[in-house]
Amino acid sequence: MSIKELEQKSINTIRFLAVDGVQKANSGHPGMPMGCAPIAYKLYAQIMKHNPANPKWFNRDRFILSAGHGSMLLYSSLHLSGYDITMDDLKNFRQWESITPGHPEYGLTPGVETTTGPLGQGISNAIGMAAAQEYFAAKFNKDDISLVDNFIYVIASDGDLMEGVSHETSSFAGHNKLGRLIVFYDNNNITIDGDLSLSMSEDVGKRYEAYGWQVLRIDDVNDTEQIDKAVAEAKSDLEKPTIIITNTVIGYGSPNKQGKASSHGSPLGDEEVALTKKTLGWPEDKTFFVPEEVAEHFANVKSNGQKVEEEWNKLLEEYKQKYSDDAELFNKYLNNGFDDWQDALPNFENYGEGLATRAASGKILNAIAEKIPNLVGGSADLTPSNNTKFEDVENYSADIRGRYFRYGIREHAMASMMNGICMYGGLKPYGGTFLVFSDYLRPAIRLASLSHVSPIYIFTHDSIGLGEDGPTHQPIEHYAALRSIPGLVVIRPADANETVYAWKAALSYNHGPVALLLTRQKLTIVDRTKYSSADGTEKGAYIIKDSDGTPDLILMASGSEVELILNAAEELENEGTKTRVVSFPSWELFEAQSADYKNSVLPKEIKAKLVVEAGVAQGWEKYVGDNGGVISIEKFGASAPYKTIFENYGLTVKNILSKAKSIL
Repeated sequence: MSIKELEQKSINTIRFLAVDGVQKANSGHPGMPMGCAPIAYKLYAQIMKHNPANPKWFNRDRFILSAGHGSMLLYSSLHLSGYDITMDDLKNFRQWESITPGHPEYGLTPGVETTTGPLGQGISNAIGMAAAQEYFAAKFNKDDISLVDNFIYVIASDGDLMEGVSHETSSFAGHNKLGRLIVFYDNNNITIDGDLSLSMSEDVGKRYEAYGWQVLRIDDVNDTEQIDKAVAEAKSDLEKPTIIITNTVIGYGSPNKQGKASSHGSPLGDEEVALTKKTLGWPEDKTFFVPEEVAEHFANVKSNGQKVEEEWNKLLEEYKQKYSDDAELFNKYLNNGFDDWQDALPNFENYGEGLATRAASGKILNAIAEKIPNLVGGSADLTPSNNTKFEDVENYSADIRGRYFRYGIREHAMASMMNGICMYGGLKPYGGTFLVFSDYLRPAIRLASLSHVSPIYIFTHDSIGLGEDGPTHQPIEHYAALRSIPGLVVIRPADANETVYAWKAALSYNHGPVALLLTRQKLTIVDRTKYSSADGTEKGAYIIKDSDGTPDLILMASGSEVELILNAAEELENEGTKTRVVSFPSWELFEAQSADYKNSVLPKEIKAKLVVEAGVAQGWEKYVGDNGGVISIEKFGASAPYKTIFENYGLTVKNILSKAKSIL
């Protein structure tokens, strides 16, 4: 059998594993895998540097299936290449507790580099990975040893390139010359609705040229020599990311569904599957069939991958001998080996003075910057407002791969790239914007949580307390919206010292994303000689002031409203009402505590509870119970000095006293 014949048989094996998997599940997307199988074959069998025996090898090339609906293309390729995905796993496509879900999920399936399916996210994650790759290469590569020299490959669809987030990140990639990024654009001219011309007529090549990308073309994806040539040309210019506009045919080989929208998101059907196998010369009576010669061919992928990693390990040993300090630092980057940063956390003892929690956050960042060199940050063009900039660190740019990312006015890009940076490994990213604009990046937050990666979001201007900018910039429903995302830890500190412990919790949490909600306005630094230590922040809620004996009333608040309820508690105590005050910065951290601790803070037998928060009341019901109450904001904000808005919206000691008395 000639090499060409073996290639074709391997490509058809990928096609029909995908077709059979979708058919058995009776749901899925067969058309895209049928059209793009030559790309997947070339990447996994010949082009990419990867080791199926060690999917986490650091210097591997990454492959991102941004068009995640075509997941059987990825699963079939991984199975054939020797990753720990069995034939039974392929047969259990889209089934309960399988490792082959409908769309790829990071951390679930060996060899899956990121969670994709929501279009635009995969290519954007890949751009974050490419940015991380350039950072590592600039920091650790030497003239005689290129320790980090991998590539990031992507298959992206029409839908990926239509989604707004891909415009944002593609612009960033071109501006920053991320030359080790190679994107195959699956140009099949079909969407779910029908022909692409129904909704899109732009010249994608010209658009990407305008971004500063290298634009190449493959006229026929089934001519695999064109794939080789395009990849070689892409690698010849490492000053630009590359998009390869690749002409494919959705549902390739299907006599009745080839080139049609009907092959996009539905099984072909038993009759059409048989016709397709006949058309492409495949055994019609066999399902999930891997010819022996194809299995032997792909066995070389695994053995070659082990050799490539072994060669890199030898290079690493040479690096250790020549550059021992950098080698030690490299190891710490990869293994999160920076553990003395907690000693550098500041303590704010200027009690009674005012300091915005965004300003406190900036001071904290700069106090720990040297201790955590793999902490990389940025802002969506709000650096002075978010207080996110390290002092004396260089910006990330095409010329200097520094620690501070200038994301531009691209909130969604920032968050999606942060996910990619996390998934690349070795770096801990944070990014800032105004809390109200968390809406712009919410899809990426959700995927970070689903993927169990741990970027940190710095959301400043956290309430109507930002004042004169008015209702367009004043978050109202956003606390509740963020708290509703499973796995996201939301922390809204009440003063500078709670902000210290909020950062401590965020940096220590490695199971998902963390959002810090911080004020623009100054907040009084709570006197910790009079009230409880701020270390209770790490438990999500704590008694900041207690009464003598069993309290008659419990007041709860987060953020800037804690100062209000402390003042109200003093008035109530003077009037003879025993009052406990609970600072409640994080529901998620509180829910992680033991039942005994939670009951010690909020005893079930105490029915009179009042929450004060400058946002919607939604969700607080479980903490106040049927006999409690909430002072909240159930309408949009207003443009005025923040003290005026607080007064007119009932966020005053007077109103708290009135509501407390009505509850009692």
